[in-house]
Amino acid sequence: MAQRGAVLGRTALVAVAALALAACGGGGGAAGGGGDVTSIRVLDYYNNEPDRSVYARTLDACGQQAGVTIEREVVPGASLIARVLQQASSRTLPDVMMIDNPDLQQIAASGALAPISDFGLSVDGYADGVATASTYEGQVYGMQPVTNTIGLFYNEDVLAQAGITPPTTWDELRTAAAPLTQGQRYGIAFAANATYEGTWQFLPFMWTNGGEETDIASPQVAEALQLWTDLVQSGSASRSVVNWTQADVKDQFAAGNAAMMVNGPWQFPPLDKVEGLRYNVVRIPVPQSGDTQVAPLGGETWTIPQTGDAARQAKAAEIVACLNSDENQLALATERSTVPTKTALREQFVAQVPKMAAFTEQVQTARSRTQMLGEKWPEAATRIYTAIQTALTGGASPQQALQQAQNG
Repeated sequence: MAQRGAVLGRTALVAVAALALAACGGGGGAAGGGGDVTSIRVLDYYNNEPDRSVYARTLDACGQQAGVTIEREVVPGASLIARVLQQASSRTLPDVMMIDNPDLQQIAASGALAPISDFGLSVDGYADGVATASTYEGQVYGMQPVTNTIGLFYNEDVLAQAGITPPTTWDELRTAAAPLTQGQRYGIAFAANATYEGTWQFLPFMWTNGGEETDIASPQVAEALQLWTDLVQSGSASRSVVNWTQADVKDQFAAGNAAMMVNGPWQFPPLDKVEGLRYNVVRIPVPQSGDTQVAPLGGETWTIPQTGDAARQAKAAEIVACLNSDENQLALATERSTVPTKTALREQFVAQVPKMAAFTEQVQTARSRTQMLGEKWPEAATRIYTAIQTALTGGASPQQALQQAQNG
């Protein structure tokens, strides 16, 4: 999903910066150069199924292609940064490291990663937002084979019975959500909790309306937050959205307690198991008809740490390149309900997986969360979800809540 990786705090960042220099002499747990490379160490946080098995097969195949054995270490997402710190301290950084794309710039700033251009790799032909997410100060430090974003899911039977078509604008969203709210069922559900998930779900509304994290107290951001506030205060959305995760939102939708929801394609597998549930997905409604949707990009990027061993780094680059081949991008996207990052694969992918059409369309105009503020993005994300909490709980008007969060 979109927000699995831990975000690197300032203290941890300083530690990585200091430790990365020490790690450069270590060789990733091997002697610093010379000899044949027979194995490659990989670190990732795909510890849940089906991702764990999907990547096990893909990495092993890439290892066979490169003539090496893959020694894979899988840790929970929240533990990855701590593990990187420990490995940098002990000079045992992995040869290939997967990280959540919003974390890349912070880690690249520490000097712990090698630019992919050092190995003849590039992200030419990738969606612009994806390339930006893996870029720091003009250098690209990672390659992301697949990405994701969020869309508007709707219960086909509920909307058909109400004679309502999926909304495409904010006014249509308000108009549709009201009559769809019946008994225990709300018209719409979304995650507005006090975490990066809350910010992630708000970004399509904020960005598409012209709001920027550089000034969250702007009228554009306030209008977007007013929409969410109106939905909650009118009863079209539950007041519990301030506590819901994206998984909770999925559960509400699956149980019939929400006619529509904002969520991502990683929810397809559990939803497809719900007997009798017929659903579809459209792009998230925009402020006005004709507006260009700007959604956030999720997913993970694969990097080559500065281990100090040129031979191992060169072999690691082969693994990263293999993960990003056309064949693997399509296979990973299909198996994991994600979107290939190479724009040339778009039509072929949608033809193979039609249910991913809305997400694939949004990826073309989506952007990375670190595009504007780089390594300072987590600070802005925290201010945004703080303001969301204040406004939706009635602590202040959207404008006041945003101003307070920005000043704080």
